[in-house]
Amino acid sequence: MSRVKKTVRGTKPGATHALGPGGLDAAGFARWYRARTLEQWNALDLKALGRVAAVLEGAQARGRFVWVCGNGGSAASAAHVGCDFGKTAAREGAKALKCVSLCENSAFLTAAANDESFDRVFSRQLENVLAPGDVVLLLSGSGNSPNLIEAAELARARGAAVVGLLGFDGGGLKSLCDEALLIPSDQYGVIEDLHMAVAHILTFYLKQKSS
Repeated sequence: MSRVKKTVRGTKPGATHALGPGGLDAAGFARWYRARTLEQWNALDLKALGRVAAVLEGAQARGRFVWVCGNGGSAASAAHVGCDFGKTAAREGAKALKCVSLCENSAFLTAAANDESFDRVFSRQLENVLAPGDVVLLLSGSGNSPNLIEAAELARARGAAVVGLLGFDGGGLKSLCDEALLIPSDQYGVIEDLHMAVAHILTFYLKQKSS
């Protein structure tokens, strides 16, 4: 049975990602996947996580908005983050963290894609609402999605902070981020799992704060 790690082309712009070793049954594949996930947990950059948390805390203290977006599975994660940061992280007597996912308005998304370009689906929304001091939180495995790069460039031009939860080598987004937390895996599932785990850490960190 083959144990050569398989890859598939096209799941990040211009590159490949790991599928896993061939010839395994479900339990064997689960062990392989668990090991890859634990590698990323053990290597998680806690200093970078702390810096991301500080950006969010600053936005919360100043009453600024956090605008979150991503593509594909990361779009679903962006919706999850919007809910968790806005509702679950809330504490009685504390300012709310104003967090909105840009992936939820399907009418606006499809209008922007149809009338202008899919590259504009997030930046076009941000043009209407983004203010200095806001935060644009980008979730991306590849870091190379043109619509996220355009959103980051607009955010920098508007004086908003850019935060990335990224994978692989960070792609083109890494250099556009004020703060980035990188999951340097080559397996998309592992990257997305860790992104959501980081989001949950941040959610419940904000929730449990005493001040």
